[in-house]
Amino acid sequence: MKTIAVANQKGGVGKTTTSVNLAAALAALGQRILLVDLDPQGNATSALLASPASINDVGAEVTERRSLYHAIVGDTPATELILATRFKNLSTIPATLEMAGAEAEVARLDDHNKQIRKALGAIREQNQFDYAILDCPPSLGVLMTNALVAADELLVPIQCEYYALEGLGLLMQVMNLLREGGDNPDLTIAGLVLTMYDSRTNLNQAVQKDVRDHFQEVVFDAVIPRSVRFGEAPSFGRTIFEHDPAGQGAAAYSALASEFLKRQLANMRFIPPSVSG
Repeated sequence: MKTIAVANQKGGVGKTTTSVNLAAALAALGQRILLVDLDPQGNATSALLASPASINDVGAEVTERRSLYHAIVGDTPATELILATRFKNLSTIPATLEMAGAEAEVARLDDHNKQIRKALGAIREQNQFDYAILDCPPSLGVLMTNALVAADELLVPIQCEYYALEGLGLLMQVMNLLREGGDNPDLTIAGLVLTMYDSRTNLNQAVQKDVRDHFQEVVFDAVIPRSVRFGEAPSFGRTIFEHDPAGQGAAAYSALASEFLKRQLANMRFIPPSVSG
């Protein structure tokens, strides 16, 4: 099982949208996927476990769920936290509000940066999944640091605006610190994904060019368009493939999944680049 952390400490860049829809697209291609929701907001959980008919169908089941919190703070094996979704080949470990308290509690533990890695170890040993996708919270806190230590590779969604690179340098610095400090010396980058792209604006075109000029082959060729459908889908507890299967958004994430797998087969992994600005 290869572990991919989908992370960007800047909020609103399409991180959860990318985690959910990339996971669904990879599962549709026959890959065995585990999506681990590390964000206390639980948006990825809602997308995968709510009924397509109505997000409110989840009902009282939410209060019965357990998250990775119960493995990293408690003594519940992570293997017992896995839930099936309505999608073939796609399972999840959901998030609960208790994850919000994990930041402080994990920080007090020995080897606090390695708690998620330890928790996922048993799942990795079972060889039940091809990929684990970690949907990280939008911050550079303990949970994200844990996710980076647990991950084999980092995938970064970047919004097509000039503030896109704001904070990315800090993320790369943290990644390099974890590599050089020995917490995760093999951590590399799977790629950068341009999101919320509107080809009609000169601004978005200019930002895409700047990002590609700076990062070159690190950036995926597939670009995720700006679409109101991405905003609508979560309100129904749907992925983009259920909500608008013939739309540009579904096509874009299908293309991203195919490109991701091609990179994996070619073993294309990138050392953290330097970022200015």
